[in-house]
Amino acid sequence: MAWIDTLFSAFSNFVWGYLVLWLLLGGGIWLLIYSRGLAYRHFHHSFQLLTGRWDRHDDPGDITHFQALSAALSGTLGLGNIAGVAVAIFVGGPGAIFWMWLTGLLGVTLKFFTCSLAIMYRGRDSMGVLQGGPMYVIREGLPKRWYPLAVFFAVAAMFGTLPVFQVNQLTQIVRDVIAIPQGWAAADAHFGFDLGFGVLVALIVGVVIFGGISRVGYTAARIVPFMVLVYLAASIWILILNAGAIPAAFALIFTDAFTGQAVAGGFLGALLIGVRQGAFSNEAGIGNESLAHGAARTQVPVREGLVAMIGPVVDTLIVCTATALVILVTGVWETGTESGVTMTSQAFESVLGPFGPWLLVLLVVFFSVSTMFTFWYYGAKCLGFLIGAQKQHYYRWFYVLLVVIGSVLSIDAVVGLITGMYGLMAIPTIVSTVLLAPKVLAHARDYLGRSEAGRARWQAEVDPGS
Repeated sequence: MAWIDTLFSAFSNFVWGYLVLWLLLGGGIWLLIYSRGLAYRHFHHSFQLLTGRWDRHDDPGDITHFQALSAALSGTLGLGNIAGVAVAIFVGGPGAIFWMWLTGLLGVTLKFFTCSLAIMYRGRDSMGVLQGGPMYVIREGLPKRWYPLAVFFAVAAMFGTLPVFQVNQLTQIVRDVIAIPQGWAAADAHFGFDLGFGVLVALIVGVVIFGGISRVGYTAARIVPFMVLVYLAASIWILILNAGAIPAAFALIFTDAFTGQAVAGGFLGALLIGVRQGAFSNEAGIGNESLAHGAARTQVPVREGLVAMIGPVVDTLIVCTATALVILVTGVWETGTESGVTMTSQAFESVLGPFGPWLLVLLVVFFSVSTMFTFWYYGAKCLGFLIGAQKQHYYRWFYVLLVVIGSVLSIDAVVGLITGMYGLMAIPTIVSTVLLAPKVLAHARDYLGRSEAGRARWQAEVDPGS
């Protein structure tokens, strides 16, 4: 019914209007000033941690630092990096990319704090298993009067991480770019193809998620680096062939950020669209990223915070920038009438020929399916928090069924509900992070303040035999 579509669309627009966007910007800026940019000075140690040099197999947790980062990136790297960037340029103008960059830079601080807290305040679920995430941070780290905020997050995340949007958009992309041109589906009668493709995706997702977070982390650690490298290689090749247009593209981004001709309303429109798409892309401050990092095998919270802050750099500052430059240097943003993945597909086709859209669709498949792997874990943990971990295994069947249903439904109303609830997740995450920031900063200064000497002391304390 049209009124339901309108209602949920209005709900999503309200949440992602000034409410959540200013909360993310304000929270990120406050944490940056409060910490005096502490996290940004220690990226070198972040990459040291990814090598496994500091790992101990008997530490609490389920997956390594690298697997936790890969699992988190598999949730963030998705349609937002390909379609979302194109939407940002189409609606907000090239200047929206500048505000995406700002969101990514603030995301470094947000992820450092939220994911440090995910380890610092891990709690036991109803089966006694150690868990992390905003709901446990609130339950373990704040007074009991804040507990409803933990329930609020879990309920919002249950809806916000449903797979319906991802599989629906993935099915549409594969159908429109490959199936219909190849004659595998008719433009006006494609239910059979959509259903068959949905079942195939559900089988792939099911094989991985029924293995639990360990299999998700193992799979993500192999898929994510591969798909990022292939996408970047293709994008860099396009940029090399259009190298002369790159300086002008950067200049356009910076000038348009403050004098934008955004469809959504000039300068303010560019800012709002850029921040919104940046938040959708890197998820910093939303809270689900700390669900993945909360499973990391470590007992030193700040280490996972340092690892997590690599995420916005890879997701927004590298992958999203590559997409934006490809769209700008090829000129499709000026000549095309399409937004989303179609615009990105046109950019690839303009340089790589017919091979371009096929390559892009293949990468979109990897991006989308990997997101569904991780979103299952987020939703299952939230359900376990609400009704008991002993019952959360039922969520796997429900999730796989939704993958099939989402491939064949017209989901305008559902998309409004999901994106709106996704945005609401930021409220308990930012509030709890700001309240507990002094705890993180004290721990970080103790661990990082004396550089190698400080880390060596910590290592000796957690591993006397080192």
